[in-house]
Amino acid sequence: MINAQRNKYLETTVQTAGPAQLLIMLYDGAIRFCKLGIEAIGQNNYAEANRNLCRAQDIIREFSLTLDKNAEVSASLEKLYEYFIHRLIEANMKKTVEPVQEVTQYLMELKETWVQASKLTSLQPANGVKNG
Repeated sequence: MINAQRNKYLETTVQTAGPAQLLIMLYDGAIRFCKLGIEAIGQNNYAEANRNLCRAQDIIREFSLTLDKNAEVSASLEKLYEYFIHRLIEANMKKTVEPVQEVTQYLMELKETWVQASKLTSLQPANGVKNG
């Protein structure tokens, strides 16, 4: 019963979230899966590590697929995402945590950048609306 309520809450949260909120939620997910992958590698649970690192890769691939190719920063972000995927694959193959820790740190920094950008855009008045 509690899981059903939690799933319904999560479903509603995702459906009502704006684009910036969804992006931040995806970053949270990628970070969580990286941390779970690190934990699983530490416990020599390689099947679980593989599952979580692949889930993190899936989210990062989604970031790459949804980039606005007209934005100047998109080419740089695409290369960065490719690097993240490369490092996660390396960690998965070698069963080492260092590459995952590196990617996790970058993801946390990028998430914080998006959180700040989201705050800035929410403070700006809507287009065509004047104050006063």
